[in-house]
Amino acid sequence: MRLKELGSTRFAPVRTRTPINTAAWDTPEALAQLLKLIRYGRIGEPDDIARAVLWLASDQSNYLTGISLFVDGGMTLYPGFATGG
Repeated sequence: MRLKELGSTRFAPVRTRTPINTAAWDTPEALAQLLKLIRYGRIGEPDDIARAVLWLASDQSNYLTGISLFVDGGMTLYPGFATGG
């Protein structure tokens, strides 16, 4: 693990299926609205975030430091993301 070299690296998970944002996906209508904003076509799962964290902490990402890693299925690519949809 290369935790010392990560510097100011940060993760930016967006709309992951966790209890903190249940209202964004707990009804078919809410989920349909949310999925319109996610390019990948599905809501993120905690395992998606965990895999990104493990990869960044591994030697496989040894030349990355001081980045913001958006783990969002492409959600931040949509212009509406800046205003919440």
